[in-house]
Amino acid sequence: MPWAPPGRDCGSCGMATCRAFANAVKKGKKTETDCPFYAVEQFATKEPARYSGTDITGALYDFVIRAFPGEPSARKFIVPFRADLVEKWDIRPGALVTGRPAGPGCPVYHALRVLSANPVTGVLGCHTVGPLAARKEKAFDVQAYHVHAFEGIAETVHRPPTLGLRQRFLPGFCMMDLAHTAVVNMVLRKKEGVHVRVEDIRIL
Repeated sequence: MPWAPPGRDCGSCGMATCRAFANAVKKGKKTETDCPFYAVEQFATKEPARYSGTDITGALYDFVIRAFPGEPSARKFIVPFRADLVEKWDIRPGALVTGRPAGPGCPVYHALRVLSANPVTGVLGCHTVGPLAARKEKAFDVQAYHVHAFEGIAETVHRPPTLGLRQRFLPGFCMMDLAHTAVVNMVLRKKEGVHVRVEDIRIL
């Protein structure tokens, strides 16, 4: 069976989705080795990622937060431990920021593409774009940050997001396969699916 991208839609290859990447490979615009999972996931199938509802520790989660259509990952809103760096370094939309989400306790360094930047509060709206991006361009390394919120399309696994409840969820691009918990503070039904926003992110 020929190799196919793993369906993680991480954006590291420069494409919004694994399906778009596969089409680019067919057209000769990309090669299989542009996928960071090529070496470790040559056994992957052509099926998109499926979620069991149980994370790597055995904890159950209610839903997955996927990207909005045409975006590489769910939107993540962060605040660097030194929020003044957003103004001091003049971090703007389009910039690449690296650091570890130490507020929730995640052990993995992330590379984030800035969508919005507030120099007063230090809140950065971002997409997670994968570690390879930081090898290709200069990044603002904030080292550690709090995760303020996630926003995207919810895919229900055990139960749907419910306004006001603290629930377990999995970010669709989470390479640790580790459930997060958060308070659901927005649920909107749209044509592309259930638009959800969660805040007070913790890994318990």
